[in-house]
Amino acid sequence: MPTAHNSAAPGDYASAVLMPGDPRRARRIAETLFDDARLVNEVRGMEAYTGTVGGRPISVMGSGMGLPTMTIYATELYREYGVRRIIRVGTSGGYQDDMSLGDVIIATAAHTDSAINDPRIPGVRFAPAASYPLLRAAADAADRAGTTVRVGPVYSSDHFYLARPGLHEGLRDHGVLGVDMETAALYAVAAAEGREALTVLTVTDHMFRDEALPPEDRENGFAAAAAIAIEAAFS
Repeated sequence: MPTAHNSAAPGDYASAVLMPGDPRRARRIAETLFDDARLVNEVRGMEAYTGTVGGRPISVMGSGMGLPTMTIYATELYREYGVRRIIRVGTSGGYQDDMSLGDVIIATAAHTDSAINDPRIPGVRFAPAASYPLLRAAADAADRAGTTVRVGPVYSSDHFYLARPGLHEGLRDHGVLGVDMETAALYAVAAAEGREALTVLTVTDHMFRDEALPPEDRENGFAAAAAIAIEAAFS
């Protein structure tokens, strides 16, 4: 049945859904990478499409920015629409000194400063992690494509602009690869619903160097991450 945030009918979503933050990027994925894509949702402007790649069904939907919106959309897709796999395809600020703009991160787990997952298991700071079958499939897909990837944990922040001296340095020094605003929510929802989830990110900015990809290069780098995500979705 349609939900408060999704007007799609039962069966409109494939079992695997790609999930960028920007709904316009969801539209571009559908238009450029899918065959026979059709719009299945546009409630609140959060566009979702279902089509095929190589004859196999796949969907794409925007999540919006932040942990709460990811929690809402991922929960509804898993619980109400029978989706089995969600792969976030997004952007990240890079932490490590040897990272370059355009690098691809496959996130094994997600730290967070948010309290959004605290009520899930009272008294426990739940550490949500990726689904290993998807993680392995994405790394294998990157190897076959000759795409260099970084595999490790990321940090999902509640804040984009808040200055917190020492925070990013501490995360860098503990081996965290980059920062986004959604992965910790996606991985927690997948664990709660008994489903699979993965995040594949493109490094578009560096947190310790004054570097950022221009818009056209952001799209080129995003294509590599999307290709890895699609192959993993079909594994």
